[in-house]
Amino acid sequence: MLNKILKVLNIISQIVLTLTALISLVTAYVVFAPDDLPKPFRLVYDEGSATGEEAPAATFGSVVVITATPEPDVEDIKPGHGIMMDMSTKIINLVDPTGRKYIRLTVVVEFAPDNPEYETLPEEEKTLYLEEFKGKLESRLPIMDDTVITLLSTKTYEDLYTAEGKEKLRAEIMESLEHKLPDLYIIAIYFTEFVVQ
Repeated sequence: MLNKILKVLNIISQIVLTLTALISLVTAYVVFAPDDLPKPFRLVYDEGSATGEEAPAATFGSVVVITATPEPDVEDIKPGHGIMMDMSTKIINLVDPTGRKYIRLTVVVEFAPDNPEYETLPEEEKTLYLEEFKGKLESRLPIMDDTVITLLSTKTYEDLYTAEGKEKLRAEIMESLEHKLPDLYIIAIYFTEFVVQ
């Protein structure tokens, strides 16, 4: 009889340990995985009311309640079907002891519309929405320009002249813009002019 009870307790303890390990893995994924990966919910931190805006999560003492943040389904929008923003041509000095190396670059950023019904809107409403969205993008253009200029001014000729260097730069621009513009969803970064001398 005692052996049967020990076997049952052993099975129960293995189930508890397995569940604990599974919960630990899920918690680690939610906390440490990049936010661009799919998650069942996102962590929201209360940074105080320094901006005067109400915190998106309810807080109890030092505990922050985890809330789900809905995001537009941008995975359905393929490159070429978003809203394009031409950031104009930039000529920027590269890191070089002689000061004679520079890049001439034109960047176009493709954004996903923040209205999930954008594709199904009637033509007039779509045009109005597009004007409003582009106005929102234009108001953020100084942030985007500063981000690109600051990033490029840290690069050398050797960083950029290869195809791998261009792809790395594209990824860095996208990551920097996503960090500076967290409320906008970037689909792709395009170079329409890229000259390094």
